[in-house]
Amino acid sequence: MSSNTRAIWNGAISFGLVNIPVALYSAANESGLDFEWLDKRTRDPVGYKRINKRTGQEIGKENIVKGISYNGEQYVVLTDDEVRHALAKNTQTIEIESFVSANEIPLLYFERPYYLAPADRGAKSYGLLREALLKTQRVGIARVVIHTKQHLAVLMPYGPMLVLILLRWAAQIRSWKELKLPPEGMASAGLTERELSMAIQLVDSMSEPWEPEKFQDSFTAKVMELVEKKVKAGQTATIIQSEDEIKISTTADIIDLTELLQRSLRRGTDKRTRKISAKNDPMNTMSDSGLLKISKNKQKKG
Repeated sequence: MSSNTRAIWNGAISFGLVNIPVALYSAANESGLDFEWLDKRTRDPVGYKRINKRTGQEIGKENIVKGISYNGEQYVVLTDDEVRHALAKNTQTIEIESFVSANEIPLLYFERPYYLAPADRGAKSYGLLREALLKTQRVGIARVVIHTKQHLAVLMPYGPMLVLILLRWAAQIRSWKELKLPPEGMASAGLTERELSMAIQLVDSMSEPWEPEKFQDSFTAKVMELVEKKVKAGQTATIIQSEDEIKISTTADIIDLTELLQRSLRRGTDKRTRKISAKNDPMNTMSDSGLLKISKNKQKKG
């Protein structure tokens, strides 16, 4: 069995008097670049040492304990048993505490997805919960312990399966009250009906079905391409950045919003049928052409 299909733990979904045996699987892979620390003189890997901040001496793992800062100066030491005792009594249970409408949870609360599959003889009760959630358009709000840490989570149907998505606690969400935002409403924000109409047209012209496979991590691809060039050059050559990199104009000229919308609409009308040459546009700014230039570059690479 591959690591992608290895259960993180086996437990049960619990709501009311119903218990559904399930296995929990990770639904996402860690991606992106993993830069290593190196000694620039020798290219030797640089490790992490456990250093006593007062004495500067390295200490062994066996002498490290967990502590919580108290009043900024003192620490309270907690043993592993004390930490485990503070967790839920049954750490292998997804305890549903309530059901809410599926569209009530703001997206900024969502953190990490997991797959749930029925275990043992739980297929029928698993299917029953899935269909009940689909029929009522509800999701379950639950607590779950993963890797000795308690999480808030939402349990929801997704195709033929149930997925568990870890949520951020309310205390983790920062307030937006101090941000300087335009007031709600067209008049308060100084918008006109014409501007809104053109913005809607632009959104419509750029709308298409969601296809996540179309979007790739271009930064990682570019860095790995650079790495391969350095390897072929004996790791000593200086690589000059490519000419076709996206350039963001730093001009401070103020362009009328209506004009930008008109430009965008003209470009969006036939973007699927012809190539757009952004270089010929004297007002080449990210605000009216940056997204289209990114799309163009991706098409060239593909």
